Amino acid sequence: MSEYRAPSAARVVVGVSGSPGSRTALGRAADEARRRGAELWPVLAWEPPGGDQVARRSPAAAVMVEEWERQARERLVGALREVFGGMGTGLPGQALVARRAPGWVLVRIACREDDILVVGAGRRGRLHRALSPSVARYCLAHATCPVLAVPPSPLQAALAAVHRRNTWRLRLDTRDLQKEFETVPPDA
Repeated sequence: MSEYRAPSAARVVVGVSGSPGSRTALGRAADEARRRGAELWPVLAWEPPGGDQVARRSPAAAVMVEEWERQARERLVGALREVFGGMGTGLPGQALVARRAPGWVLVRIACREDDILVVGAGRRGRLHRALSPSVARYCLAHATCPVLAVPPSPLQAALAAVHRRNTWRLRLDTRDLQKEFETVPPDA
């Protein structure tokens, strides 16, 4: 039986969930990998709804595991297509889908000193922080390699504000939107 050996090249490991923040982190990780001449390892970690313990107790969940894994693969492929315009990243490395808590998976994969771990650090309200722990905070606390926490794009905040106005059926003043877009840097 052969033993798994980690590649010797430097790696940039990036957490991908398919969210706008993770796509921003994926783009930043690709830039970092190019700059350093490193491999790019996009990783999508998933857990069954309710967690693994609930899935182990339910016979119906056992049937759904293959479907959940397929959906996770599709989310990763979709994020890669959206950021790179196709399946390939143009960089060496490999894309991975792993079943476990995202923070735990990312910290275990980015385990070497010459690795860099890139995570999206989105803006989150108090309620959201209380209900679901932050993957970025977990990685910052537990990683043995440098961690790059990428803030969300300013454009994302402007779009969220527009969405809130639409949800509450408030009139949209396009002059305010124009001011928001004028303040966004061209590379955002």
